[in-house]
Amino acid sequence: MNIQKIALVGNPNSGKSSVFNQLTGLNQHVGNYPGVTVDKKTGSFQLGDGEKVKVIDLPGIYSVYPKSEDERVVFEILNDPQNENYPDLFVVVVDATNLERNLLLFTQLHDLGVPIILVLNMFDLLREEGIRIDVEKLSELLGTIPVVPLDARKGEGIDKLKKAVSDFQQTTWIPFLNESHISESGAKTLLTESEQIEDTDHRFKKIAQILKFCLKRETPPKSRKLASNNIDKIVTHPIWGYGIFLFILLMIFQAIYELASVPMDLIDNVFLVLSQQVKSTLPSGVFTDLIAEGIVPGIGGVVIFVPQIVLLFAFIAILEETGYMSRVVFIMDRLMRPFGLNGKSVVPLISGVACAIPAIMATRTIDQWKDRLITIMVTPLTSCSARLPVYTLLIALTIPEEEIWGFMNLQGLVLLGMYLLGFVAAFMAAIIFKLIIRSDQKSFLIMEMPTYKIPRWSNIGITLWEKTKVFVWEAGRVIMAISVILWVLASYGPSDRIEKAVSAIPKPVDTSVDAEKTYEEKVSSVRLENSWIGILGKQLEPAIEPLGYDWQVGIALITSFAAREVFVSSMATIYSVGEDFEDEATMIHRMQQEINPTTGEKVYNLASGLSLMVFYAFAMQCMSTLAIVKRETKSWKWPLLQLVYMTTLAYMAAFVTYNYLQ
Repeated sequence: MNIQKIALVGNPNSGKSSVFNQLTGLNQHVGNYPGVTVDKKTGSFQLGDGEKVKVIDLPGIYSVYPKSEDERVVFEILNDPQNENYPDLFVVVVDATNLERNLLLFTQLHDLGVPIILVLNMFDLLREEGIRIDVEKLSELLGTIPVVPLDARKGEGIDKLKKAVSDFQQTTWIPFLNESHISESGAKTLLTESEQIEDTDHRFKKIAQILKFCLKRETPPKSRKLASNNIDKIVTHPIWGYGIFLFILLMIFQAIYELASVPMDLIDNVFLVLSQQVKSTLPSGVFTDLIAEGIVPGIGGVVIFVPQIVLLFAFIAILEETGYMSRVVFIMDRLMRPFGLNGKSVVPLISGVACAIPAIMATRTIDQWKDRLITIMVTPLTSCSARLPVYTLLIALTIPEEEIWGFMNLQGLVLLGMYLLGFVAAFMAAIIFKLIIRSDQKSFLIMEMPTYKIPRWSNIGITLWEKTKVFVWEAGRVIMAISVILWVLASYGPSDRIEKAVSAIPKPVDTSVDAEKTYEEKVSSVRLENSWIGILGKQLEPAIEPLGYDWQVGIALITSFAAREVFVSSMATIYSVGEDFEDEATMIHRMQQEINPTTGEKVYNLASGLSLMVFYAFAMQCMSTLAIVKRETKSWKWPLLQLVYMTTLAYMAAFVTYNYLQ
């Protein structure tokens, strides 16, 4: 049988993603299924004969009977051989340490009559528990289908899986249950609720009978689960659990600042030198100015924060790989319920630390519409990675680099505070939406705690590569476009307005270097003020002046409505227009020296800096997120409400912050 396309199917937390990573490596692509916001991960690998096989990583599901959008996507693929994602072979990945529960999905798929291979993942953990599986007997009792033992985290057994795919031959199909849910015409049918329960009960009974013949305990179990349980008594404690989680967060943000400082400084200087080289190498003209003052600083304004974003993603991946993130979900569930959030809301809220878009997509696992809608409405308040560049830039400008109690970095502490502020705001907003949106439905969080594991660095590396690539590529395209537009608007103005304003500046009588430099700075400032973007910023200034912002910040507020991280590249472009880059001043240094001509104070001081951070903590400045909310709620009502309430909250909170500290 010629296999050209396979699909990985399995329960959540069965290790399916690890199998996908081991098969495809970095040869992956992430998109969406047509018409829905469900993630579609595809990749490929080569067989021994050099033939390429496409791999589709289907969403994790517990049953083929669809209750969520994830399960419906899988069902529609299973039920339609003409679907473009329908594979030649289904590879069902199960957790070997929980065979009885995991085999339920396998039996449902098997009874659909599809070509299938069973992968027993985490086989090494089963051996550690002193349990032996008779793989050949299991294959025979399940209908003579190929069974491949595997340890995806270490890559052991991947070659056997590839060989099983290469050698696969369809055998005579025998249904697992005599009463199959396939009609005489061959179409897959859905069972009613009562039929589902009866069907599931029959399947579990037969699975238990089969496992009696295939599983055998040979040695006393090791203490892995016992050790996990003992650790859980501490990390999931109703009091100490929260303290430990807060301490871990504090250490993460301290490490982000300490470890990222050197590469960030290096990147900042690299882009400064690059702008200098462009100015000195290319012939003078509009094109050279566009590259040196627009494109290079704009891209540099994002790339400089890649080290911090990589570290954030790395720490999150480590927490997930070790199994600690599941404990966080568990302890946070207790905290969520009084605020009207579903226990499953914890996952989107924590995922929102990386990006609100996949976090909002993750809410489709919440069955109750009210709980799901509340989660969608408050998730963007959690500080995502796009806010991280804004925070770190403003913290570098306004927060002194000091240590507290001899070991705690003040800047890292402020960064942690911004993330906690986002969570607190999400909880408060959830209470309000709980009162607005009425429902009598009750929900429960049911989850299984995985045992603690040593993280596999290869898996973490692939995760970092994919997430960082998506962040840089998605942000880079937007930033490139906005940087070009912003540079044009900042370099040109109506008619001869700029020329008249510049000619009104008296030329220095003194021919000293300092006098010439002062004159050039005045020219640059006047040119920017009289450009199209300067005029727009000046018109906005009265509205944002009570928050401590000037017209230049106003420009960045407007452009960053496309995406929050654009704020940094916008500031980089604004403070680069007209620069000759000969004084070795980086973007941060130029911003630190900016003086408000009205007050005579620095534009970026403690009051204005914290006010701006608070504004970005609450403001809905991400068009992509609004688009996803519209798609998830099937209405413009909720994203527009989200835009209004978050912008109002951001303005009021920034106003209070600035006027309290001023």
